[in-house]
Amino acid sequence: MSNNARAARIHAYGPPEVLVFEDIQVAHPGPGQVLIRNTVIGLNFVEVYYRRGTFPVPAFPAVLGNEAAGVVAAVGADVTNVKAGDRVVYSDDVHGAYSTLCLYPADRVTIIPDGISDKQAASSFLKGLTARYLLKETVNLQAGDTVLYHAAAGGVGQVFVQWAKALGVKVIGTVSSEEKKLVALDAGCSHVINYQTENFADRVMELTSTIGVKAVFDSVGKDTFVDSLAVLQPRGTLVVFGKASGSPPLVNPFDLAPRSLNLTWPVLPVYVATSQQLSTAAADLFHAILAGMIKVEPSRVYPFEQLVEAHRELEERRSTGAAVLIV
Repeated sequence: MSNNARAARIHAYGPPEVLVFEDIQVAHPGPGQVLIRNTVIGLNFVEVYYRRGTFPVPAFPAVLGNEAAGVVAAVGADVTNVKAGDRVVYSDDVHGAYSTLCLYPADRVTIIPDGISDKQAASSFLKGLTARYLLKETVNLQAGDTVLYHAAAGGVGQVFVQWAKALGVKVIGTVSSEEKKLVALDAGCSHVINYQTENFADRVMELTSTIGVKAVFDSVGKDTFVDSLAVLQPRGTLVVFGKASGSPPLVNPFDLAPRSLNLTWPVLPVYVATSQQLSTAAADLFHAILAGMIKVEPSRVYPFEQLVEAHRELEERRSTGAAVLIV
């Protein structure tokens, strides 16, 4: 048995235009699988990496997309955690979300609770789980600590800043425009630095009375890496989790010694590797949303057919917050 689906696939790496809509056949779910009819697809910068070839895809043609919300259309043998008709959300380093139908491992989907819409789930699951492990598991942060977060107006950034503020952690954010500065302040940053007009390292040291910050969260990479290390207080931690501007320079571990600095590059799959870890993280995220600690409505909504345009805006960083595709 097979199911007709409409998918956006790439046959080679390249610009947004390599994404081509095609009709495909999706198999009926086998043991341990579910078939999901996607309703809302999340957009994430990691998909730009895969499209450009920064990260490799398993094979061509490839259906990209790492996050979506939808309705379970069918379940395979031995699946007991979800049933047909359940609203679910998924987000792993597994491709296939850029499609009207998607086969997925049953133990990697999460039921969306009442009170959270498909748009909220699809726009916040990957970003929210990422913000959560950064905030709660990479560094031992306490209320009153001050951290620096680069690209604070982005999708992950806005969730991180809101959640951090709710927990009493002060966030200094950096952005690339005055418009994004307002977004980051609205999310809850105590101070926001426009790195196009200010030297962020000098400004951070001024704001912290030359003490520095306990941690820096950096998804920018090459352009910010050296100064991110410079603004850390003794025993501080640089958390690198992306390289939007390119790969950061190589570091001699001995260079970290004078201030006993920590350097880490964590990735979400390690923090939600088991179904129990995923369930715990998702429950924490949903609680934060339902309790009003974080607001996760998407800032940009595109029809699925406008995926190429959405990728172009994502890659050129013309959008702030989270973007989704309506199927």
